[in-house]
Amino acid sequence: MKDRYPLLARIDSPADLRTLPVKELPQLAAELREYLLHSVAQVGGHFAAGLGAIELTIATHYVFDTPHDRLVWDVGHQCYPHKILTGRRDRIGTIRRRGGLAPFPTPEESEYDTFAVGHSSTSISAALGMALAARSQGIERKCVAIIGDGAMTAGMAFEALNHLGDVYADVLVILNDNEMSISPNVGALSNYLTRILSGRVYSTVREGSKKILRQMPPMWELARRTEEHVKGMIAPGTLFEEMGLNYFGPVDGHDVVSLVHTLQNLRAHKGPRLLHAVTRKGKGYEPAESDPVGYHAVPIFDPKRGVAKATAKKALTYTHVFSDWVCDMAERDPRLVAITPAMREGSGLVAFHERFPERYYDVGIAEQHAVTVAAGMARDGLHPVVAIYSTFLQRAYDQLIHDVALQNLPVLFAIDRAGVVGPDGPTHAGSFDLSYLRCIPNLVVMCPSDEAECRRMLSTGHLHQGPAAVRYPRGTGPGAEPGSDLDPLELGRGRVVRRGGGGVAILAFGSPLNAALEAAERLDATVADMRFVKPLDEGLVDELAAAHELLVTVEDNVVAGGAGSAVAEHLARSGQTVPLLQLGLPDRFMTHGSREELLAEAGLDAQGIQRRILRRWAPRDCAPLRSHVLS
Repeated sequence: MKDRYPLLARIDSPADLRTLPVKELPQLAAELREYLLHSVAQVGGHFAAGLGAIELTIATHYVFDTPHDRLVWDVGHQCYPHKILTGRRDRIGTIRRRGGLAPFPTPEESEYDTFAVGHSSTSISAALGMALAARSQGIERKCVAIIGDGAMTAGMAFEALNHLGDVYADVLVILNDNEMSISPNVGALSNYLTRILSGRVYSTVREGSKKILRQMPPMWELARRTEEHVKGMIAPGTLFEEMGLNYFGPVDGHDVVSLVHTLQNLRAHKGPRLLHAVTRKGKGYEPAESDPVGYHAVPIFDPKRGVAKATAKKALTYTHVFSDWVCDMAERDPRLVAITPAMREGSGLVAFHERFPERYYDVGIAEQHAVTVAAGMARDGLHPVVAIYSTFLQRAYDQLIHDVALQNLPVLFAIDRAGVVGPDGPTHAGSFDLSYLRCIPNLVVMCPSDEAECRRMLSTGHLHQGPAAVRYPRGTGPGAEPGSDLDPLELGRGRVVRRGGGGVAILAFGSPLNAALEAAERLDATVADMRFVKPLDEGLVDELAAAHELLVTVEDNVVAGGAGSAVAEHLARSGQTVPLLQLGLPDRFMTHGSREELLAEAGLDAQGIQRRILRRWAPRDCAPLRSHVLS
């Protein structure tokens, strides 16, 4: 470590970083970039964004007194260099693994992680809240929000900027512009001008002039407009200035020495201000620079060769099933349009975008807008499909209720990453959608147990004359061939897939069906693929309740308010007293790990289902099995 990374090896905290002379920071940036490359190559994880934020990370920790001063990262996938510089360098090889470092900033992990950040566009609001808390308590503290340009597309970021300018809080917003190219004015001239604008002389003249000219309104208005026009020629900050922030930039986000000098100037200021830093995703590693989307998150790879290109045909994932279906259905139905909130690749819309560009809409990181624009389309004759992750749909819950369901509009929600997700941790888990969806009137909610069922449910939802949701997990299914037809299912009808004795009936909702079938073989249990959470197949529930001693519901969703609760409510409403065991995710946020590890922890693998059933149900002829499983 000391031979290969002589400076980085000395940095165990930002306090160590601040002992270095400024002239050594470029070498530290080079070492940190190389260390990040080789560390992520060994374990996989978020990559390109971190490479692009190396110099910003060094400069902010160098200038600000962290952790007393607050840094809030947005989105958190750019935080790997931050973790390396804040005492977690030697554990970076455990990131996203069971028991290892979390993939995003996590306050429980480090005092330098000031705010949990998994979803985007929260940093300015959080930093503003911290600044107002410091003000109310008389604490001298600097609060900094480092926000990516993609995160700046969300309405919440502009809501926060509007409030920040209104309350004139002491917050510095650093806009990490790495893709949108808000301005091409990067280089020596713009860096020089920004240094001038952020310096004490300009600031003193500017603030002193305000005090004098405000006594002469006509002159004040002339001076204000003149300054705005002059700055408009050298910096694209008019929007931010109009919102009450003092704008500086753009600066080269990879010139660490210049960044330090500029941030030192800005640290001496008070009030709302925004520094526009232009960076490049994947900086310093050519494959990531040329393909930042492909290198956003990577598997284990060889740094010399880059991420290996797929040669063999990959196993069919649920995302692939959706991708094929949406293109096939679009060929048949010209009213179909597809909408995504900045998740084209992740949600499986690349092929659709290529084949139907005029019917494809990426609205940016704006989930609320995505849902309401879909409602507007549906109101006037289109059939929108909103492709969205379960965890991101949570952000548009009000729009889902008021703008779609209340008006009973034909919008299909293709909900990816439902249930436990794995290495990305609790911020990205889709643990709650069955609970928050099934209580909404007019909404049909479906859970496919395999790939073929997923395709048919998507057709069912699209052809339904009202709102519908199909939620499916990350990764592959059991391998059922989806076929090429677009036939729907009968609405609200489940199916029995295994007939057992009269002891236990397992009602599986979605992907846990296969684990339930495996458990049922040992218990001679009946298994039903319920398919629909809403409308629930009450007739099938009644049939199974009448013929079995115990009903067991299994779902990859929290137990509270989920599919099992729907069964319990029906049994109570109809006066049936058959015992009911509800299996699902626990009432806590589960940490990161593989999907298989998390399902086993929740008792939703085959052995866990067996064990929990046998703790509740004890037939005489199953004593040996009961003893073996429980031990």
